[in-house]
Amino acid sequence: MNRRTDFLVTGGAGFIGSNLTIGLVRRGYGVRIFDNFSTGWIDNLLPVIKDVEIVEGDVRDFWMVLRAVRDVEYVVHLAALPSVQRSVCNPLTSNEVNVNGTLHVLEAARISNVHRVVFASSSSVYGDGDGGAKVETQRPNPLSPYAVSKLAAEQYCLNYHRLYGLETVSLRYFNVFGPRQNPSSEYSAVIPRFVSAALNGGAPTVYGDGEQTRDFTYIANVVDAILLGCRAFGAAGEVLNVACGEQHSLNQLLCEIEEIADVRLSRRYIDPRPGDVRHSLADISKAKSILGYAPTVSFHEGLSSTYGWMRDADEGSAGDRQ
Repeated sequence: MNRRTDFLVTGGAGFIGSNLTIGLVRRGYGVRIFDNFSTGWIDNLLPVIKDVEIVEGDVRDFWMVLRAVRDVEYVVHLAALPSVQRSVCNPLTSNEVNVNGTLHVLEAARISNVHRVVFASSSSVYGDGDGGAKVETQRPNPLSPYAVSKLAAEQYCLNYHRLYGLETVSLRYFNVFGPRQNPSSEYSAVIPRFVSAALNGGAPTVYGDGEQTRDFTYIANVVDAILLGCRAFGAAGEVLNVACGEQHSLNQLLCEIEEIADVRLSRRYIDPRPGDVRHSLADISKAKSILGYAPTVSFHEGLSSTYGWMRDADEGSAGDRQ
């Protein structure tokens, strides 16, 4: 009998996926990744490229998903079309990838007797509230097709656990940032865009007044949470927040970057975007209780590491062009 692969990481060439894959390989696990390389890059995997199995395919293709899932112990399902704004522009594709793709992964995992599926959900499912900490028991209020798709996928995970006994854990990530996050896409997250502006003398664009807040979560904390989600006893069928439990406004973020980079940034404030949440803060007590999760890298430490990584990557790219 063939030995089962420890982990399948869907979307393994993306930002979170590549950081997770590198972390798993360095911990001695066998890893297979499944990716269509639409939003991820093979270069993200260069540190471990010889140590992973790569299956190229799209989560919308059930038979390719089934092939990737065979003989795997744990599935970490990260493959998705991210970005609230992308989903506002193209809701049909977001639904096909994020909802139908998740259903394909769950059905393939059920057929293949996977031990557990850990699903990457999003804090966007909460929508806007009173500015207080978001707790898993509160009623979701998704404001965008992306948020709706993540909530629907969560429900499929819960249904597969209840109906078929497949162990699933849904982790609601809050504004993850760190190395390998793309700053150049029109749908890029705010931290890589702001850091890129600091490195290249640009004027960062701020949608709204900059007083909107986020619970920024460094990637190493997310990798820890995923590993705990795979193994923790009593986690099956749960939905859990993964964050730091702290709030920072975009204006505060800009000041932090200015301090780290020793620059002064000229902000450009424009109208808010449709579907954006005003305030986001996580209550992480449930993840602490069930997973034993606790963030180990602070916001400032993570921001400094991200700035250093992007600076070094920029200098390397400049050297390659000379």
